[in-house]
Order: sequence, then C-alpha cells, then structure tokens
Amino acid sequence: MSDLILHHYPMSPYSEKVRAMLGYTGLSWQSVVTKEMPPRPMVAALAGGYRRIPVAQSGADVFCDSRIIAAEIAERAHKPELGAEAMDEAQRAWVAHAEGEVFFACILAAKPGELFRKARATASIGDLLRVVKDRLVMGLSAASSIPGPLRSQQIVRDHVGRVAGALERDFLFGAAPTFADFATYHSLWFACDLGGKRFPEQPRAMAWLDRIKAFGHGVRREISADAALEIARSATPRPVPQEHSQHPSLKKPVRVAPADYMQVPTTGELVGSSASRWIVRREDPRAGVVHVHFPKEGYTLQEA
Repeated sequence: MSDLILHHYPMSPYSEKVRAMLGYTGLSWQSVVTKEMPPRPMVAALAGGYRRIPVAQSGADVFCDSRIIAAEIAERAHKPELGAEAMDEAQRAWVAHAEGEVFFACILAAKPGELFRKARATASIGDLLRVVKDRLVMGLSAASSIPGPLRSQQIVRDHVGRVAGALERDFLFGAAPTFADFATYHSLWFACDLGGKRFPEQPRAMAWLDRIKAFGHGVRREISADAALEIARSATPRPVPQEHSQHPSLKKPVRVAPADYMQVPTTGELVGSSASRWIVRREDPRAGVVHVHFPKEGYTLQEA
C-alpha cells in the first residue's frame, strides 16, 4: 500500500480528477473521507486555513491543490506527462480555459434534481443546504466572474464540441492521457455523471469521458482522520531540496492563499521555493510539524 493519503469527499470534482489519475496509474492509496465544507478540523490541523479539497498527505508532507498532488502522482508512477509542468503552451491554454470559466459553467449546468438525489446518499438535507450557502458566498467573493445558469449551458455545450474536435486520437493530445485530459474530465464528470447531462450529438466526447471514467480509482483503503494525523505526527517532513532554498522570504513567516476563490490563507514559515511551488513549515498540536506544499500558479504569497 502506498503512503499517499487523500483527504476528499465523493462529489468533489477536483477529488475526482485526482482519483481518476490514481486509477489510471494503478497506484494504491489511503482514503480519508471528509466533509463537503468547512469546518474540517482534521484537515485544518494539516493544512491550516486552506479550504479546498482534495488535500493529499505523505507522512508529514501535505500537498494542497490538485496540481501539486498530480506532480506527486506523476513522480510515483513514472509518468511525467501527468504533471502540470510537462504541459506545452497549447496544453496550458487548454487547461486554463477548462479549469476557469468552463469549470464553473459545468457546476451550474448540472441538473439540480440529479445532484440532490446523488448528494442525499452521502449528506443530510441540512448539510446540503449549508453547502449551497457556502458555494453562493464563494461565488460572490471570487476574484473572477462566474457565468449565470443560462450562459453556463451554452459554455458547456461549446466546450463539449471543442473536446470532440480535439480528439484525433483516444485522448486530447495523443494516444495516452496527459494532465490536460484529467483537468478537462473532472468538471464534465460533475455535469454528466453527477448532474445528469449528456450530449448524444457529440459521441466522441462522451466516449472519451467514459474512457477516463473506466480507469476507476485504483487500489483504495479507508483509514480514519485520526490515523492520518497520527501518521503525520509520527513522521518527519522530507528534506527540502537544495535548489528550493532561494527566496527573499525564506525562513520568514508568510501567508499563502488561492488567488481566485476560497482565499483563506495558510500561515507558516517559508522553507522552500522552486519555480513551481512553495513549501511552508507549520506546527499544530494534533499533527506536529508538517511541510505544506502549494503551487505558485494561481496562489499568492505575502510576508505575515
């Protein structure tokens, strides 16, 4: 069993992105199912103020954002094409569109009745109402504009057509999936698999969606949040590479937060900085000393 632990919940699109990558690579992993919205005290013990899901963990190293988690999976599976850093310019532009306006459009385009029916399997009505309220507040506070429901329907239809047009082979950029495939899959999975949307006029796109879903989720074993915290508390963060030791804020207290939405910061001491990630040291009585990894793209860092 791999030491990779994923803190996630069933209906989380970005969690599905990571679960599908784990299925494709065949990696084993440990699962901690968490709540659909904060407070999540066990996750907060590891990642501080960070509100997004999923969060991954390997011992006392904590990985925030699916890009950083994908980099871990790519390295463990020896498949560098699954890392965001391996993308070329065309793939970066594609992913920026798929994970920007299209992502929110897919969430809003899903059929509410279908979502409610599937959500009832894992959450109470009270929890669902709290999630809806939380997401409305999130949308109002987002740095980027979010399309309305009618506009969202058109954005998703156009996007599915664009996916179909890109499929000259089995996957978007060739014979094997890359980071771009999984970054495109997760929002359409939410709209189609959870939200009941189908696009029979685009059979190639629907076949591609089913192809990725067929990867499954790999070899998964459930563990408790307490067990995950004990693993962190008993471990020591892995050494920070020498090449990560150049930054004017190194060894200073900093605040790292998403730049677009859910902009609640994680505070700690900056101990590592590479071209693509920051590493923040923080200490919690429940988790001990941990190193929290964030991508630079889409995040801000300020001295605290």
